[in-house]
Amino acid sequence: MEKMTASSVLISVVCVIVLTMLMKVVNWVWLKPKKMEKLLKQRGLSGTSYKFLFGDLKEFTSMRAETLKTAITGFSHDYFPRVEPLRHQIASKFGNDYFFWFGPIPMIQISKPEMIKEALIKTDEIRKVKVNPIFDKLLPGVVSYEGEKWAKHRKLINPAFHVEKLKLMLPAFRDSCEEIINKWEMVVAERGSGELDVYPDIVQLSADVISRAAFSSSYEEGQRIFELLKEQTKVALLIVKSVYFPGLRFIPTPRNRRFKKIEDQIRSLLRAIINKRKEEIDAGVAVKADLLGILMGSNSKEIQQAADNNKKQQDGMSLEEVIDECKLFYLAGQETTSTLLVWTLIFLSKHQDWQARAREEVCEKFGNNVPDFEGLNHLKTMTMILYEVLRLYPPAMQMTRSIHKDTNLGSLLVPSGAMITLYMHPAHRNQEVWGDDAEEFKPERFAKGIAKATKGNTSFFPFGWGPRICIGEKFAMTEAKMAISMILQRFSFELSPSYVHAPKIIMFLQPQHGAQIILHKL
Repeated sequence: MEKMTASSVLISVVCVIVLTMLMKVVNWVWLKPKKMEKLLKQRGLSGTSYKFLFGDLKEFTSMRAETLKTAITGFSHDYFPRVEPLRHQIASKFGNDYFFWFGPIPMIQISKPEMIKEALIKTDEIRKVKVNPIFDKLLPGVVSYEGEKWAKHRKLINPAFHVEKLKLMLPAFRDSCEEIINKWEMVVAERGSGELDVYPDIVQLSADVISRAAFSSSYEEGQRIFELLKEQTKVALLIVKSVYFPGLRFIPTPRNRRFKKIEDQIRSLLRAIINKRKEEIDAGVAVKADLLGILMGSNSKEIQQAADNNKKQQDGMSLEEVIDECKLFYLAGQETTSTLLVWTLIFLSKHQDWQARAREEVCEKFGNNVPDFEGLNHLKTMTMILYEVLRLYPPAMQMTRSIHKDTNLGSLLVPSGAMITLYMHPAHRNQEVWGDDAEEFKPERFAKGIAKATKGNTSFFPFGWGPRICIGEKFAMTEAKMAISMILQRFSFELSPSYVHAPKIIMFLQPQHGAQIILHKL
């Protein structure tokens, strides 16, 4: 009888546990999303109807795959329907502020400048998205942290991006640019002109820059890391296209196993670079003035100060955290700048008048000499051009944030558990801010700076905005100015008839079929 009673109790406990878990699943995949859908509509937002478990993910994936089969006719900057067909379809129906479904989570599109500003300031209530932990592995470090940990890492990394440190990295920028330019000169040597797809070389250039500036190594030494990062990005994007279940990353699926294997290889390579540098420092070798050297110096100083103050807890970064920041240097530092550079070359090839104006400014400032830091900092026309390229073709087209507690954005009360998307396309082309010519390439709109161009609105944020603005903005802009200046000193260039205008988003906005340009030696 006692055995039967114990058995009955066990069965009852198991049934309660299963029933509880089942109710949680039902709530997650159906009851909560439907409740939030009703709530959002009551608060004045329009959007798509929730579909069980997947939301709009299937339509998002299939529509994008279909639109990428066809290029844009002519050279139109209206690429939004091609790169984001689902969003375009929803915005055409509901306007620029709406919601759709990322699996069972509502994603709210925010476009009004005052709401964007508020969202980027409220860092306690509105945080980085944690929908799928795979992104924290792909893009680790300061970009994924919150609160005190973010503040600590930002403080330790900041010295590496001070103006005085950037000046020391200029030779790395110059050497990397020189290698690509010499290669291009060989292409045009015989006839004085030649056609080539410059995009692969631009990717190599920015990869070389980040290798030299961050780690004092060349592209060849860092090439394996870049190859692994590219593959890991592709695997990660395939993983996040499906709905994430808690704990799913621990299941040894082929994709999960591949992602982990690549992650282990990347971390092993970076660990070797860092340990070698630490051995050099311990042996009394002078600290190199690259990003890694400055970061390690800043970290050591913080640890020493903590020890001097008898703090029980170490204030600096662990080895694994330094590896995370190095991985972030590699991926973010290379991808964003290469994207900015290639679109700038495409625009200058298309708009010969602005190419001539930029060259005139560069020649007036530097002649045939290698550009210096102060001169680059005072290139007004170049800055206007780069800003306008970033407005129309921002490398990362959106910022996504998670709502941790009910939060007011303007008159909208956003419920906890939702996500918001700050999409640059509608903000960067808002005709109320930019005028009727918002779709056109007109760098002169930045002649008096960003604040004047935006009329004081938060309508231009290619590097983010507020407390979490991209720490590498000056680095990227300096690299871009150096590369474009040195190219303008040696070549004039125009778009090839073989160029096909086909912007595409992988993680960043890239030319799907490359950038075919005809170079003419000056």
